Amino acid sequence: MQMSTEGTQTTVMQANKRYTQAIENILAKTLNNIDKFGTQFPHVSLNGKYQLNDNNDWTNGFWSGILWLCYEYSQDERYRQAAEATVASFRQRFDQKVVLDHHDIGFLFSLSSKAQWIITGDNRARELTLEAADHLLNRWRNTSDGSGYIQAWGTKDNEQEAGRIIIDCLLNLPLLYWASEQTGDPKYREIAEIQAEKTRRYIVRGDDSSYHTFFFDTETGVPIGGATHQGYSNGSTWTRGQAWGVYGFALSYRYTGNAAFLETSKRMARYFLEHLPEDSVAYWDFNAPVTADTYRDSSASAIVAAGLVELISHLDATDPDRPYFEKMLATSMESLITNYATIGDDAAEGLLKHGSYYVHGGLSPDDYMIWGDYYYLEALMRLARGIPGYWYERKSK
Repeated sequence: MQMSTEGTQTTVMQANKRYTQAIENILAKTLNNIDKFGTQFPHVSLNGKYQLNDNNDWTNGFWSGILWLCYEYSQDERYRQAAEATVASFRQRFDQKVVLDHHDIGFLFSLSSKAQWIITGDNRARELTLEAADHLLNRWRNTSDGSGYIQAWGTKDNEQEAGRIIIDCLLNLPLLYWASEQTGDPKYREIAEIQAEKTRRYIVRGDDSSYHTFFFDTETGVPIGGATHQGYSNGSTWTRGQAWGVYGFALSYRYTGNAAFLETSKRMARYFLEHLPEDSVAYWDFNAPVTADTYRDSSASAIVAAGLVELISHLDATDPDRPYFEKMLATSMESLITNYATIGDDAAEGLLKHGSYYVHGGLSPDDYMIWGDYYYLEALMRLARGIPGYWYERKSK
């Protein structure tokens, strides 16, 4: 029995050493990227180089989040200065309403201004984040059945998009939950909880797989059906969508205590993990035909890794699923570090190879994804240092 305990302790120590080494490599790469990227934001790569844009895309918050994580770990002011510059850019973007007609407001502001508030206590950052939460509320559509939903994309008068919700929205809901905590106004939480429950009921299938998106009648709220945008087919399971579900429902459980959300996170996690290939990193869609050329999506596995740490934190030591999740988390992280991370390539701008953005659309099917880089680093930080990202307040605050 003693030998088993010692063996476990040795394995944990070895894993922590691996995680720390991976983080140190990321710190060096990020300093190089600060110089390369300047005031612009990385999105996805082309021919091994990140495509940079101004602060006008849904992914820009992930670069800010990477900078804040690097600062928290290292306390190096160079990361903080770069991170604060991104928050100033988000202030300007918000004031000018630059490409904000979508639901990804949580991705943008949770990892930038809310991160600054959590780390530094800057009240201007807090106010910006609350303004962003109010803006996200504008995506809400009331329906005659008395419920409603957060419209994912497009303006309210966009007939093609007006009835669509998407599973990605689960990671934007923490912004609303947080706003209720900060203001004492329950409206943010109420809308977030309705959206999470609607996603659980309609996007998650009976076998614990998931649609990418789902449509409702915009007037009555009557469900129409599931569809994909970036997956293999309407009836397939896009792996990144499944990953959003694993992490998103765990976060909704953290904020609400609704046991159905925790159970859904567990079931979606088991589905994801049981459908992985031998190296424990996902293909881009669980239903895509597998050949030697089938694209991976390392970003989906990175999201699930961070989500599993969150999920496991809510499970009792006696929970029968916990050992399985812990084992698969360790296995997936080892594969990401060994087979997908750019450790050893000092010139690489990205942190994880073989991410896929939009395979059917021909957009970066085998490249670096800034969100994959962020969640990979968040998972490492959670495991090595207990730094949980910026989806919720720290207990000591």
